[in-house]
Amino acid sequence: MMQAPLLLSSFIKRAERYFPDKLIISRTGDAIHRIPYSDFAKRTRQLASAFTKLGMTRGMKVGSFAWNHHRHLELYFGVPSSGAILHMINIRLSPEHIVYVINHAEDEILVVDHDLFPLIEKLAPQLTTVKHFVVMKDGADLPETSLENVYSYELLLAGEADDYAFPEDLDENAPAGMCYTSATTGNPKGVVYSHRGLVLHSFALGMKDAMGLSEQDVAMSIVPMFHANAWGLPFAAVLFGTTQVLPGPGFAPGMLLDLIEREKVTLTAGVPTIWLGVLKELEANPRNLESLRMIVCGGSASPKGLIRAFEEKYKVPFVTGYGMTETSPLVSLAVTTSAMENMTLNERIDKRSKAGLPMPGLEVRIVNEQGEAPWDGQTMGELNVRGPWIASEYYKDERTEEAFRDGWLYTGDIAVIEPDGYIKLADRTKDLIKSGGEWISSVDLENALMTHEAVFEAAVVAIPHEKWLERPLACVVLKEGYPESAAMRAELLEYLEAQFAKWWVPDDVFFLDEVPKTSVGKFLKATLRKELDHYYR
Repeated sequence: MMQAPLLLSSFIKRAERYFPDKLIISRTGDAIHRIPYSDFAKRTRQLASAFTKLGMTRGMKVGSFAWNHHRHLELYFGVPSSGAILHMINIRLSPEHIVYVINHAEDEILVVDHDLFPLIEKLAPQLTTVKHFVVMKDGADLPETSLENVYSYELLLAGEADDYAFPEDLDENAPAGMCYTSATTGNPKGVVYSHRGLVLHSFALGMKDAMGLSEQDVAMSIVPMFHANAWGLPFAAVLFGTTQVLPGPGFAPGMLLDLIEREKVTLTAGVPTIWLGVLKELEANPRNLESLRMIVCGGSASPKGLIRAFEEKYKVPFVTGYGMTETSPLVSLAVTTSAMENMTLNERIDKRSKAGLPMPGLEVRIVNEQGEAPWDGQTMGELNVRGPWIASEYYKDERTEEAFRDGWLYTGDIAVIEPDGYIKLADRTKDLIKSGGEWISSVDLENALMTHEAVFEAAVVAIPHEKWLERPLACVVLKEGYPESAAMRAELLEYLEAQFAKWWVPDDVFFLDEVPKTSVGKFLKATLRKELDHYYR
């Protein structure tokens, strides 16, 4: 067989050749840009030419600090296709961690959205490797700044021809991009993605038993492009000639629904907190969702009530996915199989709430103290994954030894695998509740609580106990119109008692205004436990 390298530059060529008139619909604040793939390809080559003149070389790190829009998409392709490495920086990290990841990655060019530039300007004296700052905005004017080597993105592109030739001698295993984990403890960990891994991951998104992405779709990436490759959607959409909707700065539910309705979005993806907000907006201000054929939800477990609302009331398939920064990120999706056709609605929703079936090309297993665990749907263990788009190490980080062993990624997630191969997540290893020597899944308890009509969000954490060492505590955010009371506390505990063994049921319910979250919308239980310190002392 021919040894044809799997390179991201082939996606640009394909989109330009076969889908020149398909659109990238990009919101940049008040403006909506409608850019055909033919223009996207030209701008991507202009970017590569301009950045090469700026000093970009093979293997150099170029940082992006930006929202979801067409310029960020141009960076997704123009930088790695030239042989450099795009470092997508999570703009929601703490200032301390932003400085850490830029310095640790050794970014030399930093490309920043104009509304985010003041933060970078403030941190600039601590950025030891950055030589050039490029500001992205509509128009070519620059912000007033005392920093040197600050350039206008649009002005740089305008000065270049569009005939730049992407190198064809790149190694498909060469680094193309990198992201850092959104750390809950310690510094974020860097993950480097190869051309080969990103290409194969993109192919997987086009499989019918995955997202089935195709030229006929209109895909809207709500998950940020600075987090885990926006779940791979921007890459795969260019490969398949999919119309893309990039919602730009801010993620207000009303704005997202307006884009879905106006642009006839067929597929979109985001974390549960996004969809809870969207559902709330839908109930207050209904929109037409007839174009949607799939919502993909990941980042944390999908509440069954959320799935039921979209599937039953709005007739939109709601598919839970699982992945990590370390896995590019797609590992599994709760797709419908033929064996599920005769299930009741409740049984299907139960299946939809799980992490789903592993993607073709990946292998999974669960491991506990006894070794590799059986796939019986009951025996818990740490989920391990391996495959061609799974990282093999962290970037210059000694924590590699803990997470990558024997050719497997140890995910830190506790799971069971059912006989049919469906993965069901039980908890993170650090969040698992061990009461009297038995494991209790906080995820199962949270999912059950969020099916109650009064509950908007719920997180379950372990609190110390003299006899049992740990016991679960339910932390609940109520919907508007439902007052906090002893009666509501008793009702929620009774609701759980009907679904779980008595020793699983939390000892108490603590009401709060909001569950603290990570920069990408996951429940931040470490912070929650710290906030509750006064409660159990």
